[in-house]
Amino acid sequence: MEFRPCIDIHNGRVKQIVGGSLQDQKDEAVENFVSGRNASFYAELYRKYGIRKGHVILLNSRDSEYYEATKAQALDALRAYPGGLQAGGGITPENAAEFLDAGASHVIVTSYVFRDGRIHYDRLSRMADSVGRSRLVLDLSCCRTEKGYYIVTDRWQKITHEPVCLELLERLEDYCDEFLIHAVDVEGKNSGIQRDLVNFLGGWQGKPVTYAGGVHSFQDLELIRQLGNGRVNVTIGSALDLFGGQMPFMQVLEFLKSSQEEKAEEKRG
Repeated sequence: MEFRPCIDIHNGRVKQIVGGSLQDQKDEAVENFVSGRNASFYAELYRKYGIRKGHVILLNSRDSEYYEATKAQALDALRAYPGGLQAGGGITPENAAEFLDAGASHVIVTSYVFRDGRIHYDRLSRMADSVGRSRLVLDLSCCRTEKGYYIVTDRWQKITHEPVCLELLERLEDYCDEFLIHAVDVEGKNSGIQRDLVNFLGGWQGKPVTYAGGVHSFQDLELIRQLGNGRVNVTIGSALDLFGGQMPFMQVLEFLKSSQEEKAEEKRG
């Protein structure tokens, strides 16, 4: 279980938002926190403490008037921590190289591989071939429906016909290096994790997976450690004191460090 930090950028500013509130029309979202610092500040902080594989997410569409400002912030963060951060948001085979050249260790992709609510494996293959499977993270952010958890795309605004299930993970892991899964229903609400989703992910023994959404206490971290069998990595957004929340950044690092040491001790025993 590792801490995977985040830098979410919307309208050219580092923010924490309520995930399901994001709207392309007028570039609106319910904001939990708007930082007075640039994205590079957070990248340099994560670099200082050696925290790798966090994600920088561009939350504006490429059609937005704010996209270039958001992109500039993202590129600055990647340059501040070469090889330490992943980049996502509107990534395609045509623009992926710009983010990788700026210093991204991986690019994160969802929407490009979907059409009409289904995964298009020809597009997925093209994406994987263009950047290399070892540098691709698939974002399977999802919301709960009556039938289970289903992937959502286009900045969490469109629900697809693809369920998050073991069969899907098994099919997709050959195309990527890791999975990132935002629990969109609780993303940014600082109200607790989706336990059933974490429990499901804890049964997965393939490529690494990072869970994001709803973490608001150290009890939540302990639940993720237990339900995820120590294999599910975690992102904390609005609850982190760096973003105006109640969970001290340094205590989070200590908690995760102790969890990793316990896991290592169990393996040795």
